[in-house]
Amino acid sequence: MNADPSFSPGRLAQIACMLEATARKPGNVHRFRDFDDVHFLDFLLSSAAIAGAMDDAPGLGVGRTIIRSVEATRRVVATNTNLGMILLLAPLAAVQIGSDLREGVKTILEGTTIEDASLVYRAIRLARPGGLGKAEDQDVGDEPTVTLREAMALAADRDLVARQYALGFADLFDRALPTLRDAIGRGWPVETAIVAAYLGFLAHRPDTLIARKRGEAVALEASRRAADVLKAGWPDSAEGIKVLDAFDAWLRLDGHARNPGATADLITAALFAALRDGTIELPLAGVWTSEESGQWSVVSGQ
Repeated sequence: MNADPSFSPGRLAQIACMLEATARKPGNVHRFRDFDDVHFLDFLLSSAAIAGAMDDAPGLGVGRTIIRSVEATRRVVATNTNLGMILLLAPLAAVQIGSDLREGVKTILEGTTIEDASLVYRAIRLARPGGLGKAEDQDVGDEPTVTLREAMALAADRDLVARQYALGFADLFDRALPTLRDAIGRGWPVETAIVAAYLGFLAHRPDTLIARKRGEAVALEASRRAADVLKAGWPDSAEGIKVLDAFDAWLRLDGHARNPGATADLITAALFAALRDGTIELPLAGVWTSEESGQWSVVSGQ
């Protein structure tokens, strides 16, 4: 089943960002928790800001879609909220409606240019993401001399977003999206399915944003703790709920430097794909959360 054709790429991107931001993922901003410098409202404003550029992605190309999305975001929020999301959503939104998404995005990535790389470097400098560091080759502070995909391939071993450009979004199509589909297929509410996909991917692959900010050991510990939540029976056991609570608290101890932001960005891209192919159907018709049944609500307090 495919999404309602009235949902354009920009609308799907906006909704995917809103779903991701609203779901109560441990360690992230959501509707009950903010960071000191970034609020839930910032993510909602950012979601709306990028819709226009994402709608134009098939004609604009990847680089121009990304710079326009970042510029639009900076007009409504004062800090980086969505650079990783934009980088992942732009190639997906550029695929023509009706085309196979995986094959389409592969073609889009293979067609990126040096100009795309230059525009994306400019967008990254404008967004000013945390923990970026300095690269020996094709650093974002310089002008690129290779295509966008080639530049991303150079960072694929240290950045989850870059890895998707290098590998044709393999992590999305082979792991994040199937996990999301499986959770939806079990009859879990959408919020539960989003958190399940987030935990499942984080348990599988350490978050590269945590690694850049706090080192590989902390990133590996975050993955181990995510796996522990699932092993403890979340979302259906009291012990799983307790372990998820503890994991959320641990992620928030060090300001928000342990925020698994790269994982959250990938889940946003998976949500775009799930909305596009009808895995998640709109309207949600009251199946967002199961908080009332006590199934897993654990991080809803201030």
